[in-house]
Amino acid sequence: MKGIGFIVLLMLLSSGPVYAGWVAIEKQYQPTGLETLYFDPETIHREGTRTTLWQLTDLKWNSTTRFLSFKTHKEFDCAQSRVRVLQVIEFSRQMGTGRSAPGYIESGNWQPVEERGVNHALWKAACEKR
Repeated sequence: MKGIGFIVLLMLLSSGPVYAGWVAIEKQYQPTGLETLYFDPETIHREGTRTTLWQLTDLKWNSTTRFLSFKTHKEFDCAQSRVRVLQVIEFSRQMGTGRSAPGYIESGNWQPVEERGVNHALWKAACEKR
């Protein structure tokens, strides 16, 4: 019986929903509106001061395109607090399911990590756990 209580307590204390490895980004970094942002801690790959991870953007509803979610492969320069997009893959259904289509591959374009933005939450997850 204690085991069940412990599991319930863990569920209540969790920072957000988890879907097959995807962890919701902290609430203060979530955009307002019809989308939820996640990252997969299992995809964090570190090499020197650079780190990569995958982000999932899940749309509740989308009237402008036929895609309801997309995964973004990002690279962070932990030493210089900057980020760049390496690849985007779009999906016809929510949570990265359904038909997929390659979005685009970025060839550079480093951007500073803004302190109150989504990339700051991802930078913390990717760079501070060393």
